[in-house]
Amino acid sequence: MTEMQSGRSCLAIILAAGEGTRMKSRRPKVLHEVAGRSMLGHALAAVAQAGADEVVVVIGPDRPDVAAEVATMLPAAGVVVQVERKGTAHAVLAAREAIGRGQDDILVAFADTPLVRPETFAALRRALGDGASVAALGFEARDPAGYGRFVVSDGALEAIVEHKDASEAQRKITLCNAGLMALDGRHALAILDGIGSANAQNEFYLTDAVAVARARGLKAVALTAPEAEVQGVNDRVQLAAVEAEFQRGKRREAMLAGATLIAPETVFFSFDTAIGRDVVIEPHVVFGPGVTVADGAVIHAFSHLEGAVVGEAATVGPYGRLRPGAKLGPKSKVGNFVEVKAAEIGEGAKVSHLTYIGDASVGAGANIGAGTITCNYDGFFKYRTVIGAGAFVGSNSSLVAPVTIGDGAYVGSGSVVTKDVPSDALAVSRARQIEREGWAKSFREKASAKKAAAKPKPSE
Repeated sequence: MTEMQSGRSCLAIILAAGEGTRMKSRRPKVLHEVAGRSMLGHALAAVAQAGADEVVVVIGPDRPDVAAEVATMLPAAGVVVQVERKGTAHAVLAAREAIGRGQDDILVAFADTPLVRPETFAALRRALGDGASVAALGFEARDPAGYGRFVVSDGALEAIVEHKDASEAQRKITLCNAGLMALDGRHALAILDGIGSANAQNEFYLTDAVAVARARGLKAVALTAPEAEVQGVNDRVQLAAVEAEFQRGKRREAMLAGATLIAPETVFFSFDTAIGRDVVIEPHVVFGPGVTVADGAVIHAFSHLEGAVVGEAATVGPYGRLRPGAKLGPKSKVGNFVEVKAAEIGEGAKVSHLTYIGDASVGAGANIGAGTITCNYDGFFKYRTVIGAGAFVGSNSSLVAPVTIGDGAYVGSGSVVTKDVPSDALAVSRARQIEREGWAKSFREKASAKKAAAKPKPSE
């Protein structure tokens, strides 16, 4: 925030009352996710980062799920209900009580426009600080059909004209309305109350705030943002387009910060993915929320990570699966077809293939053989397995938690370990091997004869 903005208070009003019937979903539109976070969550985060001191979300009636998302994403935010649907200005006035508290800046955002950056909201606030009473956000449209047009003269925003009401000359304007707006808190209620319904639907449109402000001798200005940033979501096709735009930006950000993405278009990030320098990410990798990858790590192809921390110079995959709570130490290895959940893998430890490590800790330098399983769940409770530093667990072993394998201990392949193993000890728990000379040959001869006897004879 600039010094000017730091001295100004701000109320952000997020409109989230739309039905979103074109989504064809049981969920409210604004709860659909982009990059692992709801569209509403994106809007809440953006206005908060833009310096909003107070946030109010306007929701529709009977929407406890939307109210619950607000409480989860930004507990300090308020929620008000727009009972009747009478347009965007009417929706903003559902937050009349908050507007009346006299914040300097009033931001109006939409929960179905999830890519708007905090910097863009901050720019709207700066315009108010520079003397505007209304600052509206627009974009240069590739195809302006259907959008409201910004009529600008000598740097001032004269009007926002809806497409259906625009003249032929106005329809040639490509600077279109993005919907977002900022109002000077000293005049906000007067401007909003001055908006009348001049349509058959008896609806009150926020765009008319420009005309009301100018009629009162107040200044209105237009700011612009890239079209991709202000695209809204009304159906799942547009949701996919917004997701694709987010991913393009996130991939570029990661590469410019020093990561190598071998096939960038196949890598998918979450909103909070943190990637260090000299990280290599191979094709077809998916990052769920809550992942941090330290410098020099390698994420091999077809891996999926969520809620995990990958240490410096560690490797994952190919076909690795890190679930929430996985923490990989420096230079550790989680190999192909390995799943790790709520477990720490110590520095230099190796879990190379075909293994499940859950609710466990693996000490530095330990080696876990193929097919090893930590048996952590009895159908009711989870239990923990501790594997010490330098321990060696042979292939195809089952470690039945709660159990501890001491530092430097060995577990023989094929063992089912149910008791603690002391440090530097050997544990072997498997059935005794028995050999019967000639048994296989005799079995084959008898089985072959039986099969021949059962074969139907050709008819004469």
